[in-house]
Amino acid sequence: MNRKAVSHLRRVDPVMAGIIERVGPCRFRVSDGGSHFDAVTRSIVYQQLSGSAAATIHSRLIALYGDAAPAPALLLGIPDELLRGAGLSRQKISYLRDLAERVEAGDVPLDSIHELDDDAVIDALTRIKGVGRWTAQMFLMFRLGRPDVLPELDLGVRKAIQREYRTRGLPSTERVLKIGKRWAPYRTIASWYLWASMDMKEAKPVPRQSAPLARAARAK
Repeated sequence: MNRKAVSHLRRVDPVMAGIIERVGPCRFRVSDGGSHFDAVTRSIVYQQLSGSAAATIHSRLIALYGDAAPAPALLLGIPDELLRGAGLSRQKISYLRDLAERVEAGDVPLDSIHELDDDAVIDALTRIKGVGRWTAQMFLMFRLGRPDVLPELDLGVRKAIQREYRTRGLPSTERVLKIGKRWAPYRTIASWYLWASMDMKEAKPVPRQSAPLARAARAK
């Protein structure tokens, strides 16, 4: 998918072509290890925490399962005291219990969620406490590998668009979607490049002589 997507993005958007030139090869990868349940559990644990702190808490949580694979019924059987001892806040414990209860009841069909279309996946996941649209979109992109997801609320995506497309202030949701429309059906890869452009140590905006290209791209 990556090579075809990059070729498409270069062709349809000169501004994105410049980003691709600076960033280099696409290193987008899907994380498909473990179960969907563990993936959603991990995303909840990682919310609003630094990577190292979240990784420590998640590893402690996994250790509470012993030799068994993480599963809803097992999580529901772990006392709150042990979950608190792993470093989870009361709020996150409530989120994880809601996740487990909904999966056990069949309200959120995690085992077969990969069979649903993007909108249905978002609808299912956002029934869970603590799981919003952004988290559901990250699941679509990095767990299910869906190629055409544009996280329009993501701050990194908005900041990258502001810099590269020279918008006045952070672009609105509507502006992000309008600019990103031409990237379909590979908006996931476009988003990855926007994030990567922000991560570059010496990332710079498009040169001023390229501004006409940027304006032409925005006008499309």
